[in-house]
Amino acid sequence: MALLEASNVVAGYGETEILHGVSISVNKGEIVTIIGPNGCGKSTLMKAIVGLVRVRTGAVRFRGVDISRLEPEQTVRSGLCYVPQSDNIFPSMTIRENLEMGAFVRRDDFRHRIDEMFELFPDLKRSARMKAGRLSGGQRQMLAIARALMLDPVLLLLDEPSAGLAPGLIHTVFERIRGINETGVSLLLVEQNARESLRMSDRGYVLSGGDNQIEDSGPALLNNPEVGRLYLGG
Repeated sequence: MALLEASNVVAGYGETEILHGVSISVNKGEIVTIIGPNGCGKSTLMKAIVGLVRVRTGAVRFRGVDISRLEPEQTVRSGLCYVPQSDNIFPSMTIRENLEMGAFVRRDDFRHRIDEMFELFPDLKRSARMKAGRLSGGQRQMLAIARALMLDPVLLLLDEPSAGLAPGLIHTVFERIRGINETGVSLLLVEQNARESLRMSDRGYVLSGGDNQIEDSGPALLNNPEVGRLYLGG
């Protein structure tokens, strides 16, 4: 049984249908990447999975349970966390306060989890009392990911984690993603930096026009001439 299974998901905004029956899955321990042109529905799919966009037809199952109609807070409690591309930190709060806010639904003593996040992201520890709004783009992305990890998710959804970052920082972000996966967290990524993301992915999906186009292993998609021509720059 897949950890996450989205089956024939139809979703959109207002009267506009963006997804026309998309199906994806993530197995335990996997890194799965979704690629495709801008406007093809990648981010809409992520939001539909976590409950930020209503699933009109189809179903989303997580750990065997239908979560299609759950509110985002209920989805988070089930072990699934989402990091959006933008507006993903509280800039007026310190780094430590951001991490504390990430544990908002926990009822236990989560201080040890903050220590674990500082171990995973040492740059954040050195600036723990700094206002998050003063962080660089790469540091902000690290903080957003760390904040989501405060809830010990089983599955982490990342929407464009390398967007707008300098090349050196992109490499650092992907190294951290690998490290997170090695701790046992499964990951679903939407990523424009398709080559780097597919290189570390177990599987990948190509979306276009709100529909599934191709599904294959990460290495197979990297070596697919059509995928290379359309999405990998040759």
